[in-house]
Amino acid sequence: MRRLSWPGRAGHGFVAPYVVLLIAFGLVPTIYAIYFAFTDASERFAGLSNFATAATDFRFLPAVGHVALYLLIWLVSLVVLVVGLALLLHGLAARAADRALRFLYYIPGALAGAASAMVWLFMLDPTVSPVGFLLRASGLGTFGQVIAPGHLPILLAVIAFWTGAGGWIVVMYGALNNISADVLEAARIDGAGPWQIARHIQLPLLRKWIVYMVILSFAAGTQLFVEPQLLSQASNGVAGRDYSLNQLSYDFAFQNDNVGSAAAISVELLVVGLVVAGLFVARSGFFDAD
Repeated sequence: MRRLSWPGRAGHGFVAPYVVLLIAFGLVPTIYAIYFAFTDASERFAGLSNFATAATDFRFLPAVGHVALYLLIWLVSLVVLVVGLALLLHGLAARAADRALRFLYYIPGALAGAASAMVWLFMLDPTVSPVGFLLRASGLGTFGQVIAPGHLPILLAVIAFWTGAGGWIVVMYGALNNISADVLEAARIDGAGPWQIARHIQLPLLRKWIVYMVILSFAAGTQLFVEPQLLSQASNGVAGRDYSLNQLSYDFAFQNDNVGSAAAISVELLVVGLVVAGLFVARSGFFDAD
């Protein structure tokens, strides 16, 4: 039997820690959740009863609506602004502003979700925020008015964009740098302007990266928990402790002592994420060879 060469062993060594972590913190918890979703408190098979309990809860459909609206605002703004800013940044290549902007875009991504939400608790309080005058001019004089439930989809999308968009801008910028300069120069010689180059060359070649960004951002968006949870605690419940599906799952598990229904919601989120990812991959030709 042929022995593995050193490059082969090195590859297995690099992959092994990821595989171990994937099994420990991905596969095992998933199996655990599926087990609880289909069993009752006595660990007997319960069919779809846990799913029915979660779906008929009066908080379930509003939570679905909240997450869906948030995802719509978040994903549309992410795609439009990230791609637009990446194209703008690419147009500044070889200038001093290019490096400075890349660094500034990435800074917010260095903050974890909880830390980012804490920053925004400060920013959204008109009494202490540096932009409090703008909030008061909009008729929002108190923290409770700013984070009213009707404002939350936009506020949460802004927080998510501020935290995560910078990293994606850098990724898109790197993808744009991989486009052959000869192709772009040929387009300019043929009379194409910046808009024509972006529309007919850069955007088609960015398609797979955009799909990749949407898949990961959709999966992260369905897991919405930290931001509304902290806003709820800071506002004494004004934002609602069951605003998102993950909050509702948390409430089922730790307030209602119903782990089965909490697990059922988790499994539903997993299935939705896998289906949406599969549709995007199939329709975009994500794994097709260029």
